Amino acid sequence: MSTGRMHPDEHPIDDDLVRRLVAGQFPQWAGIGVRRFASEGTVNAMYRLGDDMVVRLPLVEGGAKAVSMEQEWLPRLASRLPTAIPEVLGVGQPAEGYPWPWSVYRWLPGENPVAGAPDESALPAADPAEVVTAMRRINLPDAPQAHRGGPLAALDAATRAAIEELRGMPGEDVDCDSVAAVWEDALRSPGWDGAPVWLHADLMPGNLLVNGGRLTSLIDFGCMGVGDPACDLFPAWNLLPADARELFREALGVDDATWTRGRGRTLSQALIALPYYRRTNPTMARNARHVIGAVLAEA
Repeated sequence: MSTGRMHPDEHPIDDDLVRRLVAGQFPQWAGIGVRRFASEGTVNAMYRLGDDMVVRLPLVEGGAKAVSMEQEWLPRLASRLPTAIPEVLGVGQPAEGYPWPWSVYRWLPGENPVAGAPDESALPAADPAEVVTAMRRINLPDAPQAHRGGPLAALDAATRAAIEELRGMPGEDVDCDSVAAVWEDALRSPGWDGAPVWLHADLMPGNLLVNGGRLTSLIDFGCMGVGDPACDLFPAWNLLPADARELFREALGVDDATWTRGRGRTLSQALIALPYYRRTNPTMARNARHVIGAVLAEA
């Protein structure tokens, strides 16, 4: 759960605002209990609406486009994936001083897996591999470009800036020379020259739900679209231990260049997240440290 504001431009959201928005646009749900859900997400606030629904509202302007994209594409993707994904029950509009679109979804039960937990291997590598394979097989026209789905070099400036920010940062012990070497290696790897594939593009532990040791749901499709298949290799270093990581790679048939790009993309995300969220989102910061350690141990 985050502590305080994560972004300087966050819009204030509270229970009363959500109640007013729901009552004004969905009178059939007026009077149903509203309560904040302690999510570690970074772009949206989540509020339980009764026991069976959840209201999801962007915290910042950058999240508004993702909400609209989910409203358009999630109904088309649902039947094509082996796990449950959010079902849009209501499309909310700006009102009550709140400036962006928002959504009501059916509640999906489950827990987020925790990277580095003693029972992390309980999630079989085959589960995320099955989801990634299913995403790649989707063929829908007019697909959006996935966030992070373009050339790896597009992340270079932000990644290098994060490495420099982490050098000597109090309380952090990141081997910045080693992570810079891994990043340089990823940049030298051949880029993707095949047809773009469908991606979730944000397969972080916080966007996976597990139940009984199995992956049951994917959430937060705000980064989805088509692009480099390396973008959906995040679970390898975000979640899976080394032996399961190899099984994940084998199940997807990943070549060396794609694996190297995937490791670089995952490392870049962690390096950028750590200095940004270390004071405001302990879960994101902890996961970033885990990823950096996993990447360096492998490389």
